[in-house]
Amino acid sequence: MADIVIYRETIRKYLQDYANLVASSALETEQAIETEVVFDTEHDHYQLVNVGWQDEHRIYGCVVHIDIKDDKLWIQHNGTELPVAEDLARLGIPKDHIVLGFQAPIRRQYSDFAVN
Repeated sequence: MADIVIYRETIRKYLQDYANLVASSALETEQAIETEVVFDTEHDHYQLVNVGWQDEHRIYGCVVHIDIKDDKLWIQHNGTELPVAEDLARLGIPKDHIVLGFQAPIRRQYSDFAVN
């Protein structure tokens, strides 16, 4: 259980740092798009979501989605150019506790990360 607490805090800090970086960049470009950090610690769902307007176009979409299931981090979506799984491993999450959920199960065996 102690690992789950560490995993939650690592995800929270990682996503918040990313959101802060995006927010400072948005201020420089005067974009009306916010990056919201969504934490559901009861069900262990964590997301970054873009919300706002770009000219007359509505912007809404998940940027990053991470779940904790069966004591492992499942990266369900990575819509960034960042190597989220590698970054989380550098922050201390063991690679065998990170699942690339956005990849087909048959392809996961070829990564350095957990299969399921």
